[in-house]
This record gives sequence, structure tokens and C-alpha cells, in this order.
Amino acid sequence: MRNQAPAAIAAAKSKQLQLATAESLTAGMIAATLAEVPGASAVLRGGIVSYSSDVKAQVLGVDAGLLESNGSVDPEVARQMAVGAQRVCQADAAVSATGVAGPAAHDGKSVGTVFIGWAIGDQSGAKEHHFVGDRAQIREQSTNAAISQLAAILGKASS
Repeated sequence: MRNQAPAAIAAAKSKQLQLATAESLTAGMIAATLAEVPGASAVLRGGIVSYSSDVKAQVLGVDAGLLESNGSVDPEVARQMAVGAQRVCQADAAVSATGVAGPAAHDGKSVGTVFIGWAIGDQSGAKEHHFVGDRAQIREQSTNAAISQLAAILGKASS
């Protein structure tokens, strides 16, 4: 939910952690939502909009072979995007989103298939989601899921 953005920013501040995002289908919505929280500039280092696979590979360091074999809508791609954002932005924690907002399937994945990646310290992972709605609704749900995931990993982080 959008109301998780204040919790994510507060958790990052209290634990003195710097944040980053890597976004494909959300195209900056995650970073923008976090930035709506007053004081976000104390912890939000930046975000990478990596709509194309070549940006995912060249900027974020996502394995080009993985992108070629599995496509961009993949849990390992999401995980590598988050790790890449963490590295590029010199952040302690990062969240990423890659998926299919529609109107048509992409990389053999149906509309609404989204992977949210995360990285904190040397740990990382990804979670699969299946959202329903039009393009705008799927992008909004993806943003909310990413921020909720970020708040969850920050809540578990050691101080």
C-alpha cells in the first residue's frame, strides 16, 4: 500500500540506511512515491529506470545471457536489478520491479505478472506477484508491492 512509504522512510532513517530503486514497468513511480514522504532526501539516494534490457544489463549489471534466455520478466532479473541499484547508487538497500503491465503478454508472461526484487547488505531475493486490472492499475499495484517489500526488509534489518 502507498501508506507503507512513510514506514519505509522512517525505518531507513532510524537504522541510518540509504535507499535506491531499479524500475522497469513502474518507470520511476516507486522512487517518486518514496520521495513524496517529507524528509525522504535524507535516505533516498536515487533510482534507475531501466525500461529496456540493454539498460538493465549495461547500467545495472543484469546478466545479458539471463535476459536473452529468460527475458526481462523473471525473478532472477528482478533480484539482479535490485543488487545493481544498490551498487550503482551506493545504497544499503534497494528494491526493484519488472513485469508486464499490458496491454499484451511479454516474454511469454501474462499481463499482471510482476517480480519485485530486493537487496539489503549482502542478502537479496525476489517475489512473484500476479495483479489484475488495466495498465495503470497494475503499475500502481506494483509500486505498492515494492514499497511494502522495502518496508518489510527494512523492518527486519539490524540497527
